[in-house]
Amino acid sequence: MKEIKNISRSRAQESSGAIERLYITMRHLFNRGFYKPMGVSGETLREALLSLRPEIYGSIAEEKVELNGLLYVIERLPVGIEECRYINLTSDEGYSKSHFQAIVPPKRRRNCYRIDEEQMNVEITRGRSDIYDILTHLTFIFIESHKIKNRVLLDDIDVEVTRDWQKLEQTVLLNKKLTQIEKEIAISHSANILGRSFSEVLNIYEAFGTKEKPDRFLHVIYWLGKLAIEEIVDNNKRTITFSPILRERLGHHIHGEIWATTIKETLKANDLLERPIHIISANMHSVMNSLFATTVLKAKYKEKSDFFIYEELSKSGADPVRNKVEDFALKHGMISLPDQQSGTNIDVQIFDTAKIDWSQSSFPKAKVGKESPVLIVMDYAFGEQAFETIDELLKPYNDGNNKTFLDVESVSIMGKAGILQGGKGDIMIPSAHINEGTADNYPFKNELTAEMFEGNGIPVFAGPMVTVLGTSLQNKDLLKFFHESSWEVIGLEMEGAYYQKAIQSASKIRKSIPPNVKVRYAYYASDNPLETGSTLASGGLGTTGVKPTYLITIKILEQIFNLK
Repeated sequence: MKEIKNISRSRAQESSGAIERLYITMRHLFNRGFYKPMGVSGETLREALLSLRPEIYGSIAEEKVELNGLLYVIERLPVGIEECRYINLTSDEGYSKSHFQAIVPPKRRRNCYRIDEEQMNVEITRGRSDIYDILTHLTFIFIESHKIKNRVLLDDIDVEVTRDWQKLEQTVLLNKKLTQIEKEIAISHSANILGRSFSEVLNIYEAFGTKEKPDRFLHVIYWLGKLAIEEIVDNNKRTITFSPILRERLGHHIHGEIWATTIKETLKANDLLERPIHIISANMHSVMNSLFATTVLKAKYKEKSDFFIYEELSKSGADPVRNKVEDFALKHGMISLPDQQSGTNIDVQIFDTAKIDWSQSSFPKAKVGKESPVLIVMDYAFGEQAFETIDELLKPYNDGNNKTFLDVESVSIMGKAGILQGGKGDIMIPSAHINEGTADNYPFKNELTAEMFEGNGIPVFAGPMVTVLGTSLQNKDLLKFFHESSWEVIGLEMEGAYYQKAIQSASKIRKSIPPNVKVRYAYYASDNPLETGSTLASGGLGTTGVKPTYLITIKILEQIFNLK
């Protein structure tokens, strides 16, 4: 038994070392300004990722191409990036004012611009975590592209390729919508190229498609393979560059400062700056719907539970009913601040509870005291961006003449996280955040407890959680160590330690907010990376996430309104 434990531990240490090498290398390449991912300069990144073998990237270390991981990554990268030999990471440098059309990946909020046939610009406005995320994903798809090349390139001198590749190329270059027969023939050739079965490719084919390009799967595979072949045959290596403006601006809170100033100016303009403030990091629907949806829609959904209504609102195609709730909220104290200037991609809602008719809300017994509080609801931050945004938001408002300190009574953080015991949709209540890769750890008194959530048919777990440098870098051995050792970690997420770092410095050291500020953290599980088939690459939560999302939101609001 001891021997097995030691092997397991050494593998965890090896994985930890691989993550450290990845991040040191990425910072070095960023400072250097450019690198070639499949050249000598990208070798350390490739080796570290192959050594780590993250769960989300499945069979990255095998000869066959990883399909679920490829879909996960493609959904987070701009359409057309597989065709581009040059990828330029930039700051917000004015492309929105040009003729270039912004391309926003379906599952990641970042503006990208196709400059020409060979170049894609990707705006990085959410801090280092955004760079780590995109470089890891690009390294993965380039590794996969060379697997395709290895299976189709028979002779790199005479450029002889397999018949399967020739047939795939003919189909893609036709550039037309395929009939069912043509599609199945192409899938057959693709399956041979990818080292996968016909049924495996058929099952994932549609998920890659868009309305404009239903056969995008073939397009992605072809272009990844084509550029990999050209790297070997013509020595025409793909290149990633970092713009001088991005290198100059990174880490200076430029986007976070603009974002926070806009919020404070809006508070001042509406005479809300000196009122008690509660900050909630959540999505842009759960607080609004928890306050008003039942009242607005009770006639439509007679005798239905609140959670049934929330599920209906969460379904695709529910825009008319969602708009109805939003219109009501805007007339009863809500101010909407979609992010259009700062580049943080974090939308905000401000709720002036003095304008809420509590009898027309879901909290008729709310006790808000003499001074009605103000709720600032901010959309999810991304990794280190959580520190930048909250750090700037908690600073005093300075109008040039006077400083106004914010009376922040509480900060509540709700989000999705990976769970290490349990499954999708379960709830986690952290008692501390451990920052992966550093010695930093942040114990705190969480105003939310596991007992508050019991009796709702959802398993609840309490304990420390680890703030990881990137969800795409997690592997079972390292997570098992965190879970089974004396750390007793229950889950992993990307922002908790950064939020708490900003809150502690503002309340305990800089004294910009009250020292007795209350904190609330709760997460619902989006995946279990320790279970095969339950990683983030296995798909979204669907309606499974609705009940825990609203349950957490309601518990936060009950505390703010002094109901529990």
